[in-house]
Amino acid sequence: MPPGPFISPDPKVIALLDGKSFPVLFDVSKIEKKDLFTGTYMPSIDLTGGYRILSYLDPSEPKHAKLKQLIFFLLKSSAKRVIPEFEACYTELYDTLDKELAEKGKSSFQTVNDQAGFNFLCRAFFRSNPPDTKLGDDGPSLISKWVFFQLGPVLSLGLPKYVEELVIRTFPLPPFLVKKDYQRLYDFFYHSSGFVQDEAEKLGISREEVCHNLLFATCFNTFGGMKIFFPNMLKWISRAGVKLHTDLAQEIRSAIRSNGGKLTMAAMEQMPLMKSVVYEGLRIEPPVPSQYGRAKKDLLIESHDAVYQVKAGEMLYGYQPFATKDPKIFENPEEFVPDRFMGDDGERLLKHVLWSNGPETEDPTTANKQCAGKDFVVLVSRLFVVELFRRYDSFEIEVGKSPLGAAVTVTSLKRASF
Repeated sequence: MPPGPFISPDPKVIALLDGKSFPVLFDVSKIEKKDLFTGTYMPSIDLTGGYRILSYLDPSEPKHAKLKQLIFFLLKSSAKRVIPEFEACYTELYDTLDKELAEKGKSSFQTVNDQAGFNFLCRAFFRSNPPDTKLGDDGPSLISKWVFFQLGPVLSLGLPKYVEELVIRTFPLPPFLVKKDYQRLYDFFYHSSGFVQDEAEKLGISREEVCHNLLFATCFNTFGGMKIFFPNMLKWISRAGVKLHTDLAQEIRSAIRSNGGKLTMAAMEQMPLMKSVVYEGLRIEPPVPSQYGRAKKDLLIESHDAVYQVKAGEMLYGYQPFATKDPKIFENPEEFVPDRFMGDDGERLLKHVLWSNGPETEDPTTANKQCAGKDFVVLVSRLFVVELFRRYDSFEIEVGKSPLGAAVTVTSLKRASF
């Protein structure tokens, strides 16, 4: 796997190629997850304030449980703000799209989604609105640059291969080039997250360390996920056609109407098609497709067809779509099937949806590496689909390439007619 020497000490991996072998990566009794969040290399800790962040810690390390507990604390304390702040920020997003479409006939979804997503996360998690602070509207562009310095070695920029090999895959980019940008983000999070820092001190974690972790969890893990997944969702729903759009609009509006015209968690439970569409988006194109793990001991790993011997210390690699598009598990695995996860048969398939670094039917704990924000990500993805079809009957887009996710341009939005 890329990158090569000078960045990765050993690029060799053993690839898991189906839905039966892949879940070994979630078994922390067999697999070590230390320093391999990004793959066969680890970005410089100078990019994260000198700290190894939660994503790079193995559950056996003492700080793992405390830091993950603090992320759970953040999520719990923001629960009541999520729906109203999402409604507010994404109403602004759609107002902007409407205005740009009226003026220019098309609008880049990326730009407005990045701004709405970042503002939403800061308002929901920290009760702080970035445009009202020194950070202004600069958050998303600062994050993109900082993330590039970490993920550059495994991204493709669309340049000629030999240029990319030389420029981003041979030597690490020097962290000092983004130091000022990172400091601006850090200052914003430091001033906004006092209540989590207080909680951290009770657990023996310094205010600085938890702040670097909150920045990473918000900007890299969560904002990064929304930046990739929301455009991908638009792409798949758009391709599925107007009948799906109409069915979603009817289901969503009817459920909200029967809940007194308010969007609530209870209303969303009455939207089985919408829930299935979100799971199908997470199945067909998981936002983080690559997972790694190092064998703690000699292992025998079963695929559908055979058993393989893996030695202690060898690196295992899973490209998640090999598992979530496994034809022995999913019918028509390459097709986006909106109602795939509806009904009892559909629910039984959820254990094979693995986007969160674990099965959808299991929960993150301080003892595993499943995404701490698993339920939060599912919730905001549902909110994204709901807000879209509350307001519009259907939409049309153009899809281009982007180093992360799809580059979506909105060309038509048909306002709700019923």
